[in-house]
Amino acid sequence: MLLHLLFLLFAFVTFIDSGNAGVTSSFTRGEFPTVDIPLDNEVFAVPKGYNAPQQVHITQGDYDGKAVLISWVTPDKPGTSEVRYGLSEGKYEFTAKGSFTNYTFYTYKSGYIHKCLLDGLRYDTKYYYEIGDGDSARSFWFETPPKVDPDASYKFGIIGDLGQTYDSLSTLQHYMNSGAKTVLFVGDLSYADRYKYHNVGVRWDSWGRFVEPSTAYQPWIWNTGNHEIEYMPYMDEVTMFKSYLYRYPTPYQASKSTSPLWYSIRRASAHIIVLSAYSPFVKYTPQWKWLREEFKNVDRKKTPWLIVLMHVPIYNSNVAHFMEGESLRSVFEAWFVEHKVDVVFAGHVHAYERSYRVSNIRFNISSGDPYPVPDKSAPVYITVGDGGNQEGLAVRFRDPQPDYSAFREASYGHSTLEIKNRTHALYHWNRNDDGKKVKIDSFVLHNLYWGSRRKLNKNRLRSVILNKASTAQQ
Repeated sequence: MLLHLLFLLFAFVTFIDSGNAGVTSSFTRGEFPTVDIPLDNEVFAVPKGYNAPQQVHITQGDYDGKAVLISWVTPDKPGTSEVRYGLSEGKYEFTAKGSFTNYTFYTYKSGYIHKCLLDGLRYDTKYYYEIGDGDSARSFWFETPPKVDPDASYKFGIIGDLGQTYDSLSTLQHYMNSGAKTVLFVGDLSYADRYKYHNVGVRWDSWGRFVEPSTAYQPWIWNTGNHEIEYMPYMDEVTMFKSYLYRYPTPYQASKSTSPLWYSIRRASAHIIVLSAYSPFVKYTPQWKWLREEFKNVDRKKTPWLIVLMHVPIYNSNVAHFMEGESLRSVFEAWFVEHKVDVVFAGHVHAYERSYRVSNIRFNISSGDPYPVPDKSAPVYITVGDGGNQEGLAVRFRDPQPDYSAFREASYGHSTLEIKNRTHALYHWNRNDDGKKVKIDSFVLHNLYWGSRRKLNKNRLRSVILNKASTAQQ
């Protein structure tokens, strides 16, 4: 009887792992118009005071989490680019000096965009900082992560395709109550490119003020999407990523990247790789060469969790953007499997979807398996392009649900990944159910590197016991 139950359990687990139990949620979100919030709404309010700093945001400033990059805009004149900071509120023991720049986009002229690096920080410490001059100065705070360690616990939020609608606001507010410490952002920030002429820059400014209640207090790890390209020949604007590159600095040089659009950081127990889906990535390109070398720098004994961020999903069963990630898959998937990437987060599709651990690395145009197959060394692929932007939801999924798809739903929301130790992390996707945060999809994510080592150790122990037993019998 016991053997029979064990067999049934094994069959059930195999059934789940093979992807045959995928779920398409029957939830239908209420049809409310997805429109951008008017510019006179309080969420876009300009801070009081002449030339007061606005659009404040921070990101990690080095490879290992002992530095932050702080950026902000002064609208009327440059002012000072320095940051005053310390360990007590209102008492700023240290000063760091930064720089400023600005740019034009058609007839729009940006404010003065400041950037300042605070380095040599202590791990796991709360810092208070102040920017701006005189009565217009503003103060904020941030917390540094624990030092890089295999068992450092840490909670990330994952947001994509946010925009600046009322649904975007719901996502942002729900995320801010999640307890997560850092956002992994998978591209498509402001959707300012849906406007024309002068209003493109205006909507970049409004978005910076919109997200400031979060971005001024904790790092957002930035990635670009198609809405950051802003290739607009009708305005004589043909420099790709122009607005983004001026406004959102990244620590790309710390990981020896040659572009701010792809880079890597280590934070707590995670090694996070950011890839650019809209930059050249095929063999021999700078991004391809950089990623090949960066995988060599990953030390799973120090950072067991290996996470990849990209905008275009490799595995997607929505009608929207179906198979757009195939070129990325053909170039990078084999590396993801070889290096046992734990999870790949993407956006682009305005819905939520999670895959099983599958790969299609044996496929080629002349032979090989033509379909994805279960692969215990493959990442889980998760699409979170459901932030709430004005383009609306991608409500049409392909039918039937493919075997690689574990769960999918066309709703707005955000995700959290709470790393507990080197072997386990808790994942949640939270639906914005018309104003309510609802946990819908959750599971325990098992670390691929340490999970395989634990199995090897168990097998080695078993072989040692069997060898000793055999020797005793002889």
